Amino acid sequence: MKITYIAHSGFLAELEDTLLLFDYYQGDLPELPDGKMLCVFASHRHPDHFNPEVFRLAEERENVYFILSRDIWKSRVPESLQDRTVHLKAGEEWKQGGVTVQTLRSTDEGVAFLVETDGCTLYHAGDLNDWRWDGEPDDWNRTMAEKFRRYIEPLRGRRMDAAFVPLDPRQEKNYALGLDYFLTLSDYRKPENGAEKIYPMHCWDDYGIIERWLLEHPDSPGRERIVKISKRGEIFIQ
Repeated sequence: MKITYIAHSGFLAELEDTLLLFDYYQGDLPELPDGKMLCVFASHRHPDHFNPEVFRLAEERENVYFILSRDIWKSRVPESLQDRTVHLKAGEEWKQGGVTVQTLRSTDEGVAFLVETDGCTLYHAGDLNDWRWDGEPDDWNRTMAEKFRRYIEPLRGRRMDAAFVPLDPRQEKNYALGLDYFLTLSDYRKPENGAEKIYPMHCWDDYGIIERWLLEHPDSPGRERIVKISKRGEIFIQ
């Protein structure tokens, strides 16, 4: 599997027969090989996760499907592509040509995606994260933590090949709450559990936040699975 980090929360996963493009909104798209089914995902309508320019990809290939969160209005999809577009809410499933997509509820807008194809399982969180902030009331932050843990529970101990998980420097001291709990949920005391590789995202081009996490968590189970992204366009082979 070939993973290309595009920008922010945007990634392209190239598998044997399938291309998975997650949450593209800006940056240079890598070349998309012909002959593979392309699935384009948008976890929600926020402009840093959804760019309607992705629909232009259908001008170059026929075997393309758009899997969008239901909060992205159908009116934003070209009429000619309505039959190749699905709008999903949390807890729904979609299958097409060997690809199975399940959705989880987000703590912000939209959904997270769990995708199975070509013998691999990938998780893209979208904005499903523990969004606790300094300055918010204690009750608000407590409710946020409870919701996050409840919404992400279906991933407990789940084996995955790749996971794309927020690590947002704007949260300051709370920046790692979501990633830390994801690792706890994965239970890396058992090597067969969790994601083989974890790609931090939503870093706003501050890739030093990944190094900071590694320095602050020298003994964290699963630490060796964190991918050190350093620039846009970086390619990783699994």
